[in-house]
Amino acid sequence: MYFLPVTKDEADARGWAELDIIFVSGDAYIDHPAFGIPLLARLLESRGFRVGIIPQPDWHSKEAFTVLGRPRLFFAVSAGAMDSMVAHYTPARKLRSDDAYTPGNRHGSRPNRATIIYTSRVKEAYKGVPVVIGGIEAGLRRFAHYDFWDDKVRRSILFDSKADLLIYGMGENPLVDLAERMRKGEPFTSIRDIRGTAYIGDDSSYCPGGTCRTVTELPSYESVAADKAKYAEAFRLSAGELNPFRATVTVQRHGTRLLVCNPPAFPLSEKELDSLYILPFMKRPHPSYGETIPAYEQIKTSITTHRGCFGGCAFCAISWHQGTIIQSRSEESILREIQALTGFSWFRGSITDVGGPTANMYGTSCGNPSLLKECRRGSCLCPSVCRHLNASGKRAADLMRKVREIKGVRHVAVSSGVRYDLQDYQQEYFAELIRHHVGGLLKIAPEHLVDKVTAVMRKPRRKDFEKFLDYFKAESRRSGKKQYVVPYLISGHPGCTITDMVDLALLLKGYGLRVEQVQDFTPTPGTLSTCMYHTGLDPFTGKAVHVPRSEKEKRLQKALLLYHLPEHRKNIVQALTECNREDAAHKLFGNPSVRMPGKRNI
Repeated sequence: MYFLPVTKDEADARGWAELDIIFVSGDAYIDHPAFGIPLLARLLESRGFRVGIIPQPDWHSKEAFTVLGRPRLFFAVSAGAMDSMVAHYTPARKLRSDDAYTPGNRHGSRPNRATIIYTSRVKEAYKGVPVVIGGIEAGLRRFAHYDFWDDKVRRSILFDSKADLLIYGMGENPLVDLAERMRKGEPFTSIRDIRGTAYIGDDSSYCPGGTCRTVTELPSYESVAADKAKYAEAFRLSAGELNPFRATVTVQRHGTRLLVCNPPAFPLSEKELDSLYILPFMKRPHPSYGETIPAYEQIKTSITTHRGCFGGCAFCAISWHQGTIIQSRSEESILREIQALTGFSWFRGSITDVGGPTANMYGTSCGNPSLLKECRRGSCLCPSVCRHLNASGKRAADLMRKVREIKGVRHVAVSSGVRYDLQDYQQEYFAELIRHHVGGLLKIAPEHLVDKVTAVMRKPRRKDFEKFLDYFKAESRRSGKKQYVVPYLISGHPGCTITDMVDLALLLKGYGLRVEQVQDFTPTPGTLSTCMYHTGLDPFTGKAVHVPRSEKEKRLQKALLLYHLPEHRKNIVQALTECNREDAAHKLFGNPSVRMPGKRNI
């Protein structure tokens, strides 16, 4: 078994004088199926293509992009597993000092707006070689989009990068289709009909052979940049194209040119998904790295059971990237991967995760395939669980039992999160989870507990959380275990006021829950929450949404969730005064002598 080449010497060692496709990645090269670039590269290799990877090149000159020579077909460029601006900056726009996808956890191994910079350097190094961009950064910026760091609407990344084609979503089939057609001699410039791709064209270019049906035209870049109502309209229209079975070609004018976005790729079948996980991954970083890579340490013994998420959380990009249709691997494929994992010398018996974007969605599906083809819902769970959803947890429960029985496996955790509002449909799975797969602490993500805020977030209601909390405590007692819930919460989300955060803090106090970390909302590209942050509107109803914008309000909201930490008391007192909720002071602090500004002691 070999790593894919990252140098000319490594390519020569395999007898490859010329490569067909070269990937450029903002991440270190970790040969593991949890990382997109190695997964796609191994897939193309399995189809007979000669593939290399240039990981985290020095972007200050073109020389780093020439280490593998000129590819025969194309360059494939990605910023990595995260949008480069999200990777570089905190929600307060402060520069981070770390990067989990880099050896030594060091910041600075990829540039800001990596897709644009990498594409520019590749085109500088090799004139005329097609450049295909993809990954989370390119995919979620394919339309005109609000950029939090510039605080303005930017053009489609295709225009700013000057790339030749964009692949969005999970790109296996689009990328293989493109490579196969080019190998057969079809000119790159004539390949414009692949699902899951976008390109720059004109009015005559987006119905090749007259085969496309209705075209959805979004308001132009110029109009969405000038008018927030138009931006909200564009988001609403593009959200209607999430379902690949009913999506149309979507276009958006940028001046005299046209962004043309083909419908999404169809979800992979179980057989297709299984085939990815039998590829010859080394399951470790390239040997040239001498330092630990945190992202690898986190996932080295994790197992992906499925992809996609039908939760549709407003702030989450998963449904926009992986799709809303759950694609599950077979039980045999998963067990085979775990059995192979036990053969590695570094495996110590612990599986850190068995799951996907949401662990308990494994094996679930739409129970009415004919209606699925016309479904317009952005979430199968919000505002209520769809009556057509086959949400049974039996497959997941059966799988977990069999994983525990594998020789060499001593402990199996579930760390990828669960949707507790599926509890009524998955009693068997939740019993397995609580009895066997919680290492003392179960991390769940209610994000908020005030119903009017969770409605905006598309998250479960408070009563669902309370019901699950009671069940978790009772099941833990029956198992004879002391186990606790650790809630993940977001402050500063659109739709949330300081008063809402006071109510949330009081609820946490009542439940006896404390959080040590709070995620301040970050408007990441392409999500519903970001649309609301920028426009102040719900794009589906047109109603105004409160948006916490000032640093002061964000600071006060975040402090309220840390009411139990003395260093935040001053901010909490200020927050209570701001919203005339001084009555809550003694409940939060448990001290009747807390002094409020301008008030008698409470």
